Amino acid sequence: MIQGTGSDVGKSLLVAGLCRAFTRRSLRVLPFKPQNMSNNAAVTADGGEIGRAQALQARACGVEPRADMNPVLLKPQSETGSQVVVQGKVLTAATAKDYHALKPSLLPRVLESYRRLAAEADLVLVEGAGSAAEVNLRAADIANMGFAEAADLPVMLVGDIDRGGVIASIVGTHALLPEAERRRIRAYVINKFRGDPSLFLPACATMSERTGWACAGVLPWFEAAGALPAEDGASLRSGSNRDGAIRIAIPRLSRIANFDDFDPLAAEEDVSLTMLGPGQPIPGDCHLVILPGSKSTLADLAFLRAQGWDIDLQAHLRRGGRVLGICAGYQMLGRMVRDPQGIEGPPGEAPGLGLLDVETVIGGSKTLCRVDAADETGTAITAYEMHMGQTTGPGTGMPLLHLDGRPEGATARGGQVAGCYLHGLFTADGFRRRFLDSLRPGRTSSLAYQAQVETVLDALAEHCERHLDMPGLWRIAREGGMQARTS
Repeated sequence: MIQGTGSDVGKSLLVAGLCRAFTRRSLRVLPFKPQNMSNNAAVTADGGEIGRAQALQARACGVEPRADMNPVLLKPQSETGSQVVVQGKVLTAATAKDYHALKPSLLPRVLESYRRLAAEADLVLVEGAGSAAEVNLRAADIANMGFAEAADLPVMLVGDIDRGGVIASIVGTHALLPEAERRRIRAYVINKFRGDPSLFLPACATMSERTGWACAGVLPWFEAAGALPAEDGASLRSGSNRDGAIRIAIPRLSRIANFDDFDPLAAEEDVSLTMLGPGQPIPGDCHLVILPGSKSTLADLAFLRAQGWDIDLQAHLRRGGRVLGICAGYQMLGRMVRDPQGIEGPPGEAPGLGLLDVETVIGGSKTLCRVDAADETGTAITAYEMHMGQTTGPGTGMPLLHLDGRPEGATARGGQVAGCYLHGLFTADGFRRRFLDSLRPGRTSSLAYQAQVETVLDALAEHCERHLDMPGLWRIAREGGMQARTS
């Protein structure tokens, strides 16, 4: 199990690299994360949803993602509450306090999923969540040491030197853990190192002396990581350093979801993609504004208006710019959004932006499926749906796409405004090129996005092979937890 000294220390990326590295050694490797919190989710082949990081890790292993790989997924809907997804399906919505009380009842299902994977794998790489030393949450923990103890796993700890204080974070974790949990940790890795690693060796000696843990390596900063799908909303940044010819702006909604939809656009050399933070106006020179997905459509519709983005959109359209809405963004573009059952928050309704002649009612069962679609030219698209509710109205008579022979989405103003429910549109090279060509005719692009992801995963595996003690990590995995080496 790979645990961290805190959030965003690089656990997900490290697990992906180890997944690919050990898979290239002809081992059957599978990823697992007991509990995840993310609004960036993936649809699995078995019709469930899991965190995007586990889907990427499954890809690194060369296998299809499945619900067992992330049995508990928390999807934040407000500052204090989340939708709780268990083994791929929505179980309930809970406040943080309610979820804390719910966790002990989820551990058997988490272990059930883990054991199914372990029964068919040579190696299961388990990713923790947050910090290994969250002592305030330890009593009902299913994400870190609570799970490691229940499954009797050895642990490797990851510290992030880029944020500073890594020596204290490693030694401090040791100080906070009880003795049995200290013994469960066999090694640590220092991640995101910049500079000459030899200068850090005395620090490693100090940490190993204070903790008794072996240093499994100092992993240098991996620059190509930005080309891989990200899961954590904290990775989103306002602005772009690229001075591109096609300028795309995306308002960063407060509950933005499935934002990896835009990774292929950011990877294009002639695209400048800007994430707009609260209070930032939509730039007057952008060609396209994309309204992204959201975990709470009505709340984010109000948030959008509070930033003045609804007014900016009208000015953008008057200048001839285009607007595309995806999933919740599509719903917001319509005339009305209703949530009579309070699926995504308090029951209510609100006028939409009125740019598409459609209305949405949120409710019913959740749509979770992979789909094959096509645009008006027949260009193929492999995408997925992940939404609650139905969108209907005259605007659907002018669809953006066709899905299984039926119309999908809506358009208006001759295509200047469009929306649909499909996530992952832009991973399809043909569709992405055609769409960007319509913004700036005559452009050329040779980007093969899926091939680029594979290339980066291979490079990440080689990065791990060069800088980590891979034989030592395999030895630790084979030894197992042995009940924290007390038997």
